Amino acid sequence: MVSTPGSPDDTVRELLLLMPRLVGRIKRLPLPAQLRSFDLAPRHLSLLSLLLLDGPMTVSELAGKLAVAPTTVSLIVGDLDRKGVLVRREDEADRRRRIIDISPKSRPAISQWLSPGARAWRHALKPLTPRQRRTFVDTLLAYEAAVTRDARP
Repeated sequence: MVSTPGSPDDTVRELLLLMPRLVGRIKRLPLPAQLRSFDLAPRHLSLLSLLLLDGPMTVSELAGKLAVAPTTVSLIVGDLDRKGVLVRREDEADRRRRIIDISPKSRPAISQWLSPGARAWRHALKPLTPRQRRTFVDTLLAYEAAVTRDARP
């Protein structure tokens, strides 16, 4: 079947060729030597990205932004805290709460690792209007949901 340029099938074909290249390039991003022994996984990447971009947060705030349970975030934070990647401190406004942040000794390596991706996204998204950026993100979210749904047995 031959599709016309710009047709949905033509766009799907282009994306099916593009996505593996993108994932491959991301996987080849060198992990700074300081972080290699920490056995970091994608779940760590998301949490570290939030802390790098948005600054210190509580476990509940991180859980909300990551769309996972607070207990999941607590486990990740505990793991990274033991490894010295994160630090926890008391919230001055409410001493029962803990504020999570990237440790000062890990921040340069994490920034070195994650900043190129953030710069690339900023460059790619800069020419788009806010509405076009929202459509782009919503499209990726819809794709993720469809892949998840279709992968269920």
